[in-house]
Amino acid sequence: MTMASSKESPLATALSQLRRAIDQLKLSENDWNTLSTPRRILEVAVPLRRDDGRVEMYKGYRVQYSTTRGPSKGGVRFHQDIDLDETVALAMLMTWKCALANLPYGGAKGGVAVNPKTLSMTENERLTRRYTSEILPIIGPERDIPAPDVGTDERNMAWMMDTYSVNAGFSVPGVVTGKPIVLGGSLGRTSATGDGVAISVREALKIKGINPHGATVAIQGFGKVGYWAAVALENMGLKVVAVSDVNGGVTGFKSVADIHKHLLENGTVVGAPGTEKITNTELLHLPVDVLVPAALADAITESTANGIRAKIVVEGANAPTTPGGDAIMNEEGILVVPDILANSGGVIVSYFEWVQDKQNYFWSADEVKENLNSILMRAINEVSENASSKRVTWREAANMIGVGRVAEAHRLRGLYP
Repeated sequence: MTMASSKESPLATALSQLRRAIDQLKLSENDWNTLSTPRRILEVAVPLRRDDGRVEMYKGYRVQYSTTRGPSKGGVRFHQDIDLDETVALAMLMTWKCALANLPYGGAKGGVAVNPKTLSMTENERLTRRYTSEILPIIGPERDIPAPDVGTDERNMAWMMDTYSVNAGFSVPGVVTGKPIVLGGSLGRTSATGDGVAISVREALKIKGINPHGATVAIQGFGKVGYWAAVALENMGLKVVAVSDVNGGVTGFKSVADIHKHLLENGTVVGAPGTEKITNTELLHLPVDVLVPAALADAITESTANGIRAKIVVEGANAPTTPGGDAIMNEEGILVVPDILANSGGVIVSYFEWVQDKQNYFWSADEVKENLNSILMRAINEVSENASSKRVTWREAANMIGVGRVAEAHRLRGLYP
């Protein structure tokens, strides 16, 4: 693994956060060696027969960062820019995220370096099934449970579950989460990450003493996380004033429903009637109460953090802030709710789905929402109390709790042989 490159790597960021947590917890160098090393890395070749008969090769990955607290858990990305470093970093973040929410999981991540927009539906299915069959030996409901992530959705999870089940000789719904409801999916899973972001915003506003009714929000990224967060925030009485996608952002729309309708019809939020176009960087610098980076990694860097005028930043994306960007926001007194807390709604409801599949007993949408709120609130309160008592940032407090729990589990299990 290359630890550093000319651009800031998510792995270097994740390792520096881990180092800080280990120092603050006064853990040993043995703990650092154990916790900074992924348990298992699988790199596979994924051949795809295109519809015109050409065969192309793609790189696929599955990283199981930790299995100390239970089976590893993490998404599957289809994105042209993924590489091993990023996959390791995201698997590491999943490890602390699951421990912070106190779920019985370790962290994993996987994916294929492909642009899914270039694939037909049948090509996407063949690629998904072949990738699943390549990682088949190391996944399973007691080993490693994939879920959807950037570039994948419930359709891909249905194909993954079917591929695994055909090889097992019987139906195994618990091998993946984020499945369609009729195949053992959970109510509330689709909106879960966005719902969790909204709960985090609500609690951060209370801490800052800001009335949620009429509080303004800008959301960078209007995909699975950004859209559902916008819906939930609007329902809570907040005003979503700006959203963006890869083509840029807009302000001036009447409601989240209006701008989403334009997105569905045109493939982008840009150009909606009555709106004004802004860049993704301009969106970060709007004078709003809350900023939600919900796109990809490294949105808030040393160069973009300077102009942030929001009082609260709630990280919907994974690793959207570099250490340089983080330092500037801390100096400015901005309350940053870190990714491993703010976007953990997805893995929390994935855990509910896995539990329901294991029991073959399914919950109502209200039960899912209630249980999500109680688990996330417990984690938010722990982070808030830890940050106050130890006089650290919320990110440091969250990392200390997550890393501390994994370190304790390692210590109690001991070293084999």
